[in-house]
Amino acid sequence: MQAAPRRVRLAALALSGCGAAAWALAQSVSLAGSMGSDKALLVIDGQALVLAVGDSRQGVLLRSLQGGQAEVEVAGRRLALTLGASPARLGGAATAAAATGATIVLPMGQGGHFGGSGQINGKTVQFMLDSGATTVALSQAEASRIGLDWKSGRAGMTVTANGPVPVHAVVLSSVRLGGVEVANVAAVVLPAELPVVLLGNSYLGRFTMRQDGDVMRLEKKL
Repeated sequence: MQAAPRRVRLAALALSGCGAAAWALAQSVSLAGSMGSDKALLVIDGQALVLAVGDSRQGVLLRSLQGGQAEVEVAGRRLALTLGASPARLGGAATAAAATGATIVLPMGQGGHFGGSGQINGKTVQFMLDSGATTVALSQAEASRIGLDWKSGRAGMTVTANGPVPVHAVVLSSVRLGGVEVANVAAVVLPAELPVVLLGNSYLGRFTMRQDGDVMRLEKKL
């Protein structure tokens, strides 16, 4: 009569052991964005999760969040995460997407737009996704600020809502967002003032895009 309960206990222990083994697999974690002052969008082993300060998911505890930086704790080890930086490795083999740096996860910002902090040729900029644009677009002022020799680019014209405007076509050696780097990206430099760098299809075409609610996921094509 006691055999069945014993089998149940053994099955429970076996499942518990499997869970512990899965949790023991090393993780990677990165800061993809924030939602208000106390919630962070973390990417843990390629999975986008929203954590409030003090919350713990998959063994990752969010200790603090401030000014584009977060402090997390994993197995007693504290790590500082910076928005847009490469995922922090927590030992062992991470999931394939995280390990190859092939996934970008972005939270929805004001106005329903997706974007975040990243880098062009190693210089920090603010990006916004624009799937309606043919190429990456940035202002002359921003291009000069990051040291881009845009005046040597090929001169041309483009048509905007305000009519035709002169542009300079350039190639960006490196565009980095969410820890993922893409090389040799076509861009245009505009005389208009733009508050952000628009990521058009010369960049987005390198990825498959999927929106899940308030989160946009970009998977780099092989």
